[in-house]
Amino acid sequence: MFFSLLVLLVSSQLVHSENKYTVTGDGDYSYVIDYDQTEDDFEINMPSCGKEIEQMDVQEISKPNQIRISFTGDPTEMAITWTTNDVSHLEEVRYGVLEGDLNNTATSISHQYNWNEQPDGSYIYTSGFIHEALMVNLVPGAIHFYQIFSNGQQSDVIRFLAAPEHGSDAPVSFFHIGDHGTFGTSLLVTADMMKRARDQDFHGLIHCGDISYANKFNGSRGHYATQQVWDTWGQMVEPLGSKMAYMVTPGNHELDPYDSTKENATIYRKRFIMPGNERYYNFGVGMVHFIAVSTDESIDSSSTQGVWFEQTLKEINEDRETWPWVVVFQHRPIYNSNKNHGNWTGEYYEGEDLKLGWPDYFESLLLKYGVDLVLAGHVHHYERSWPVWERNNTEHSYTDVTKPVHVTCGHAGKGLYKWEWGTNKTVDTYSEPQPAFSASRTNTEWGHCELEFLDKNTVRHKMFVMGSSKPKEDVTITKKRSSSSPVAASISLILVLVLNVL
Repeated sequence: MFFSLLVLLVSSQLVHSENKYTVTGDGDYSYVIDYDQTEDDFEINMPSCGKEIEQMDVQEISKPNQIRISFTGDPTEMAITWTTNDVSHLEEVRYGVLEGDLNNTATSISHQYNWNEQPDGSYIYTSGFIHEALMVNLVPGAIHFYQIFSNGQQSDVIRFLAAPEHGSDAPVSFFHIGDHGTFGTSLLVTADMMKRARDQDFHGLIHCGDISYANKFNGSRGHYATQQVWDTWGQMVEPLGSKMAYMVTPGNHELDPYDSTKENATIYRKRFIMPGNERYYNFGVGMVHFIAVSTDESIDSSSTQGVWFEQTLKEINEDRETWPWVVVFQHRPIYNSNKNHGNWTGEYYEGEDLKLGWPDYFESLLLKYGVDLVLAGHVHHYERSWPVWERNNTEHSYTDVTKPVHVTCGHAGKGLYKWEWGTNKTVDTYSEPQPAFSASRTNTEWGHCELEFLDKNTVRHKMFVMGSSKPKEDVTITKKRSSSSPVAASISLILVLVLNVL
C-alpha cells in the first residue's frame, strides 16, 4: 500500500516557479501556464484580445488542481474546492495557523458531471471529480495554511488570510474584475494581480460575471462550446483563488439561455461554492458587507430576488456601526457611457421577457439604504462614476459622499468595446460630451481594479492597466458617518429635550 501511494505521488507533480505553473500529469502529459508571456506571444492587437491559452485536459491530471477558496459569511469558516481525475478513500484538507502543524481536518464531498449528450448516448465532455470541503474554527483575521490530500496525491502547503471579525477596524483589501476568459489578455491581467498579491495580502477577489467564456465560440474552438475552458480558467486563476476568497456572480454567459447554450447556470453551480443560492447572496468581511445580485433576474418589489434584496439591506442598515461599508456587485451596469450594451434596463434582446425592477426600483433601494459602491462588468471597458443617483443627480467630489459610486471593471480579458457594433470599426463607442455621471473611462486598455477599505470612513479605489505595476487611477473616497446607532439616537433625543426645556 505504501509503495502504491509513493508511485502515485511521483507520477503527477505540480511544479511552481514564481511565474510558471507546470502540471505534470499521468504518463507523458504536461500542462504549463507561463505568466511571463507577452502581448506578442498571443498576437494581441487592441481591441482584440488575441489567441486563447492552451486548453488543459483535466482527465490527465490526478494531482489536486483548480484550487479555489471562498467566504461563507462566517469569519471562522472558508469553503474550498478542487478537481482531480479520480477519487480515493482519503479526500481531505488539513489546515491550521502554523505551517508546520496542520492539526485541523475537513473531509470533502465529490461530484462529477457530463455535458452535451450525443445521439449514441456518449457525451462531448465529462468533468473531473470536483471536491468541496469546509474549513471551520478559523481564527478571524489570522494567516492560515492548508494542504489538500486527494486521489492519492497532495497539494503544496498554501497560505491564506481569514476574514476579519465582523465590525473589525482592520483594513480590508479586494481585487475586482469582470469579463475575464482564457485569452492572452486574461492571462496577462491575472499575472499582474499575482504580482500585486506578492506585495500585500488581499482578503478576496470579486468577479462580476462572464467568468470563463466556456460557452462562447470564438474561432479557436470547435463548433460547440467546450467545457475544457472551465478547467483551463480554473487552473489559470489558481495562484489567486487558492490564496484568497474568490467570489463570483453569474453573468449572461453563465445564465442567459441565448448566451449560455447547454449551461443555463447549471455548470456555474457545479463549479463554485458561494453562500445562499449562489446567484444572489451576501457576506461580511470585517467592516464591509458585500451583496451579490443577479442582473439576469427580476429585482422588483414582487420578485423573489427583490424581496430578498430589500430585506438584506434593511438588516444590514440596522447595524451600520458593524457594517459602515456596503458594496453591491453584479454583472450588468446601470451606469454606462459605452454605446455597446448601454445601461441595463432589464431587456437585453428586443422581445425577450423583461427583467423587472431594473434600474429604477433597484437604484431607489441603493439610495434608501445607503449603499456605498456598486461594482459591475459586462461592458468591456473601464468606467468610474461620480457619486450619482437618477442619472444627472451627481456630486463631483469623493469627499463626504452621500450617493453610490458605480465602477465597471469589465476590461479583464475579453476584447474591448472600442468600436460601435455594426460600424465596421469606424465609430467609437464613446461620444462627447462625456455624461455628467462619468468621472473616468477607457475603452483602449485592459486591466484590473482594487479596493482597500482603510477605516470606517475611507476607501481607496485603484485601477491598474495591464502590464503596469503602478495604478493609473488612485482615488480616495470618504463618507460621513451616520449617527443612526441606538446610542447616538438616544444622545440626540436628550439634546433635543434639553434644548426644548431651555
